[in-house]
Amino acid sequence: MVFGELDFLAMLHERLAGAHDPPGVLVGVGDDAAVLACGGRELVATTDLLIDGIDFRLTECGYRLAGRKAMAKNLSDIAAMGVAPWTAFVSVGLPGGFSAEDAAQLLDGLVDTACAFGCAIAGGDTKRSPGPLIVNVALLGRSTGRPPVLRSGARPGDLLCVTGRLGGSLFGRHLTFEPRVAAGLRLNEACGVRAMIDLSDGLSSDLGRLCAASGVGAEIEAERVPVSADAERAAQDGGSALAHALNDGEDYELLCALPPENGAALAADPLLGPLVTCIGRCLMPDSGVLLRAGGATRPLEPRGFEHRFDARPGGGP
Repeated sequence: MVFGELDFLAMLHERLAGAHDPPGVLVGVGDDAAVLACGGRELVATTDLLIDGIDFRLTECGYRLAGRKAMAKNLSDIAAMGVAPWTAFVSVGLPGGFSAEDAAQLLDGLVDTACAFGCAIAGGDTKRSPGPLIVNVALLGRSTGRPPVLRSGARPGDLLCVTGRLGGSLFGRHLTFEPRVAAGLRLNEACGVRAMIDLSDGLSSDLGRLCAASGVGAEIEAERVPVSADAERAAQDGGSALAHALNDGEDYELLCALPPENGAALAADPLLGPLVTCIGRCLMPDSGVLLRAGGATRPLEPRGFEHRFDARPGGGP
């Protein structure tokens, strides 16, 4: 029997079901980040573990881009909560043969990316890895006046919108993407978004997660999905560009739900108007998650990325 990431998370939820969160834990497992009450303010906490051969390949990208991705991936989670990055903690398992030049490149990728978003690196840990490079970043963000945006606030009738263009990330964008921190803040503060998630595993999978958390269904329109040039390029080897846009993952764009009456304000916003595309709407929960294409509607199967723990080592991102 195949055992995967979602199975592991389901087991974790079962074990936590009878436990009581300590005071101050407002949102625990199940969102892009946890939400903590601290000194009258809401802090947001996230962490991601990246491993050479799984999330990147050092032989292809080098240490600088590996460090950049490790920090940017966490910044994307903070963006999905609609809050501002604050402080990061970085722990690394360094492989044999790691040199001073390798260290300079890895640290430049981590530090430059954090600084570009006003985030301090306040600590961490260093170990020798008997295998590949391992980088773990834990990142704290803080609210700037409005509460963090969760996955669970969407309602039937809400518009579904995405930033950027989707698909074909393995042509390099999974290493060089720009975390949508400014857009996440703006969507929260100016557009009244009710739910948001970052597209790390693919639109088809992450939309289903937002719908499950919110207790809604959804319908998206195929012709409205913003397909990237890389998705078109990937389709040259077979399949469709739309399938790549729906399923490839590692786009690190934002998917959000907002009240329909706020759609005009979003379209007119000088930052968000050129960046955000409305792709569909939320439905009643018994509708399921649907894709409308060519006048026909069918269920949208979640075919994005999921870690499979029985897979052979050395798989790609």
